[in-house]
Amino acid sequence: MAEKKNAPDVREQLFYEQKNGYDLIDTTERLAVEAYGEDYKAFLDEAKTEREAVREAVRQAEGRGFKPFTPGMELKAGDRVYCVNRGKSLLLAVIGSRSLAEGATVAAAHIDSPRLDLKQVPLYEDTELAYFKTHYYGGIKKYQWVTIPLELHGVVALKNGEVVEVVIGKDPEDPCFVINDLLPHLAKDQMQKKPDELIPGERLNLLIGSQPYADEGKERVKLAVMSILNDRYGITEEDFLSAELEVVPGFQARDVGLDRSMIGGYGHDDRVCAYAELRAIMDVEDPQTTAVCILADKEEIGSMGTSGMRSAAFDTFMADLCAAEGVELRRCLERSLCVSADVCVAFDPNFPEVSEKRNSARMNYGLGIAKYTGSRGKGDSNDADAETVAKMRRFFAERNVVWQMTELGKVDQGGGGTVALYMADRNISTIDAGVPVLSMHAPWEVVGKLDCWMTYKGVKAAYELN
Repeated sequence: MAEKKNAPDVREQLFYEQKNGYDLIDTTERLAVEAYGEDYKAFLDEAKTEREAVREAVRQAEGRGFKPFTPGMELKAGDRVYCVNRGKSLLLAVIGSRSLAEGATVAAAHIDSPRLDLKQVPLYEDTELAYFKTHYYGGIKKYQWVTIPLELHGVVALKNGEVVEVVIGKDPEDPCFVINDLLPHLAKDQMQKKPDELIPGERLNLLIGSQPYADEGKERVKLAVMSILNDRYGITEEDFLSAELEVVPGFQARDVGLDRSMIGGYGHDDRVCAYAELRAIMDVEDPQTTAVCILADKEEIGSMGTSGMRSAAFDTFMADLCAAEGVELRRCLERSLCVSADVCVAFDPNFPEVSEKRNSARMNYGLGIAKYTGSRGKGDSNDADAETVAKMRRFFAERNVVWQMTELGKVDQGGGGTVALYMADRNISTIDAGVPVLSMHAPWEVVGKLDCWMTYKGVKAAYELN
């Protein structure tokens, strides 16, 4: 009869047990977690729209030696290049020592977030109050956007070709805006409605003024507002027809909790992963495989459009890199690896009924890996192959990355998607990985600092080891 082994040793050898990340790192790494959190908060405050995220990312990348890429330029190992797509998405690359015929390591995140957009004819006056009409962008709970301070960010393109940047509310000295709600004393009928009907989309109207213009004509408050905008930005009401103006929460990123272990802010989905990618590609040195970072737009509405992940912008960028080496694009892509860096759902004990504990991400347990996303039967999911998952396990083990497996809620509960399936459509081995988030898609989301740091470490490990 075989000798019976010690049960605790057998359990340790055979069982899979996740541990809180703070039990696995030393004091030096804890300090790194805190420093990274401060840098990320500064990025988040500067990047409340996709255009601002691109601009800030370019500023940081240029400070680390990245140069604008032009088709046909000579490239050698170690070169650092970037390409801006219409001001709303960004591609960066560090050229590796291996040929692109052996593939590239790609990390893809999105920099758009749920918000409200101004309609093209937005300005109106009613009962001597001036408002902007809006159309919500992405999946939101509309009732979360009322009675909170709001800012206006974006651009107005004039007929003469000039593009005017508009930012109102970011400066502490600026005014902010608000969407009204009904007082509880008169809300009996309203409170009988379903939550998604409490605030109809057409009532998400931004309050912007009340003081009338000093004359005897009609719509004096509207005229006063338009006069202020004309003085400040040189625009007329017609110019709204060619404007992209976004309403975003008027909050700065802040530490959450007495222990300051979490960060609250607007736009963690998905700028928390976008920043991890950006930092990783800026910090990588002399990779063997060419490292590529994608900061894409339009994910929250299906990755459509010229700046979304479905566009040919990525293919064109990669084709140009391949052409510099005389490599066929499709041969590069079929040998490439993509980390689709998008946030995942953190288990919330206040709402345990929507998650399955054994397969849910937990805050402070590190980077969340999702073999599949999608909904109800893995619909619209990439569903990474086992070999790709095993490769990531090896990367993380070699670089001491704290990570966990996760899924997006119970099987029949719902779900969601990322850019992963559009990368997989290009014949790239792709896996989802990102930061667990509480209150995802709310105006104020919460993430753990340790998880942010581990996502950066995970992407960097993929860049350096693939």
